[in-house]
Amino acid sequence: MFKRLAEDLQAVVERDPAARSKLEVLICYPGVHAVMIHRLTHALWRRGWLVSARFLSQFGRWLTGIEIHPGAQLGRRLLIDHGMGVVIGETAVVGDNVTLYQQVTLGGVSLDPGKRHPTVEDDVVIGAGAAVLGPLTVGKGARVGSNAVVLKDVLPGTTVVGIPARPIGPQAV
Repeated sequence: MFKRLAEDLQAVVERDPAARSKLEVLICYPGVHAVMIHRLTHALWRRGWLVSARFLSQFGRWLTGIEIHPGAQLGRRLLIDHGMGVVIGETAVVGDNVTLYQQVTLGGVSLDPGKRHPTVEDDVVIGAGAAVLGPLTVGKGARVGSNAVVLKDVLPGTTVVGIPARPIGPQAV
């Protein structure tokens, strides 16, 4: 648990130029707090303590302004920067080294049971206000522009923008 926390703190220090120290990140970054709370709620969820997990996740939402369903699967080194308004749905899967900015929604478009939310692969950046909706996949290294509405799969390494989101070219390396 502490190793994962140290890794999350280091990821923020490395990827957010405003972060000056791990201590500052630990005490002042609601994105880190939300991920920490989610790791606990997800463990409760997996053990069948569904009401306890949901209650604690709602406390985390109240505390941070970031709503992460306890059933969502989050990878390592997730950076939720300026996270107010971020929503991550129950069946969402988020890979490693992903960056989400404020007001991002990883949401569903169906009331059917089963996979309803996106899968976001490793090394993806999703800009402020973007909505990624449905059981689609955002491929490794893709970029989603601010305020884009993604309704279809995004190929690895592709940048998408607009409503609905459309590719504008490969991600510059």
